Amino acid sequence: MSSKLDLLTPQNSQLIFIDQQPQMAFGVQSIDRQVLKNNVVALAKSAKAFGVPTTITTVETIGFSGHTYPELLAVFPENKLLERSSMNSWDDKNVRDALAANAAHDRKKVVVSGLWTEVCNLSFALSCLKDTDYEIYMVADASGGTSVEAHGYAMDRMVQVGVVPVTWQQVLLEWQRDWARKETYDATLTIVKEHSGAYGMGVDYAYTMVHKTLERAAHGETVGPNPAN
Repeated sequence: MSSKLDLLTPQNSQLIFIDQQPQMAFGVQSIDRQVLKNNVVALAKSAKAFGVPTTITTVETIGFSGHTYPELLAVFPENKLLERSSMNSWDDKNVRDALAANAAHDRKKVVVSGLWTEVCNLSFALSCLKDTDYEIYMVADASGGTSVEAHGYAMDRMVQVGVVPVTWQQVLLEWQRDWARKETYDATLTIVKEHSGAYGMGVDYAYTMVHKTLERAAHGETVGPNPAN
């Protein structure tokens, strides 16, 4: 039975951000760049909320790529950035060692967000799968390519060799899995409200209605059919 049938959990996962840097983002044409950043930060907050170990790599920061998004660094201010020169982060021993340290604790499901899909993500995924028994979960909407075609064909190529395509919200809700898990309930809904667009707005609206209802009931008011008024 394939281990890919096992759902992602906070215990079996680790996360790597590959080159989420401004110069790399400038070349992205497969997704709106502001949406891309929103999704990257949402994924980072998700990992933080669930205690999922996170590796952040950079390439040619001073040369041409620029510094990692400050919004991403704000989520993980304590994380060491793993700088390298190779387009393929798997070529760097520090990256391999960081992932291996987590995999030694049964975190062999590697969630990946990076730029660009067709270069850094693709080469990392293929090399990692060739050399290890890890599984790669490529976060398609927290990654970007230099064209819609470049991103799409790279995703297709990775899927053909066993990479699992996912989205950031899918990862978050798979980690949460059960709304009875109250220790991460509030954090999950906060991330949703901040980053999930219409879904987040709906959650915010529902929370407002519930809180208004409780407040009015506490004051002995008769609660009508529309407590938001």
